[in-house]
Parts: sequence; C-alpha cells; structure tokens
Amino acid sequence: MPDEQLDPVIHAQARLRVVATLASLGARDRISFPRLQKLLDMTAGNLSTHLRRLEEADYVQITKTHEGRTPATYVELTLAGRLAFERYTQSLRALLGGTS
Repeated sequence: MPDEQLDPVIHAQARLRVVATLASLGARDRISFPRLQKLLDMTAGNLSTHLRRLEEADYVQITKTHEGRTPATYVELTLAGRLAFERYTQSLRALLGGTS
C-alpha cells in the first residue's frame, strides 16, 4: 500500500494525537481548548496551528463562545473527521498487515 493512501492531514504526529484524542469522545461531544492542550501537553500556539489545519480540512469544528464574561473555545471532531480517522486507521492496519 503506497504512503499516499494515509491521509496526510492526519498523518502528522501532532495532528494524529489531536484526532485520536477527539475520536475517543462520543459523537458530537466537545472538549475545551485548555483541557485538550493539557491532555496533549502542547503549547497553545502549536495546538492552534494544528487545529487550524484540521479545521481547513473540515475534520474539526471550533466553537468560540463566552461563559459569563470569560471567552471559551471548544473543539469537536466533525463527522468528516471521524470518518477520515476511521479510514486512516483501517489503512494503517492494512499497511501493517492486519485486517482492513
């Protein structure tokens, strides 16, 4: 299986960690940006950069809101992102000789 079958948007290590973490949440569940940042042990700037790339691919949805007077940002995996991650993991299993 050629490498180009692995989704290059997800394949970057940091984005793979982001998508895998979000995929562990239930469908339509979201996580706050600070919580995701802490779970992944990433800087805010680094996480923002990778989230922007995932958002451009329509793999994540970012919601900015306020809780009282405090700004809050939430991240969730879109249906397209969830399906892309499933395809990615199936391709990876096939590449490693597992079942597809």
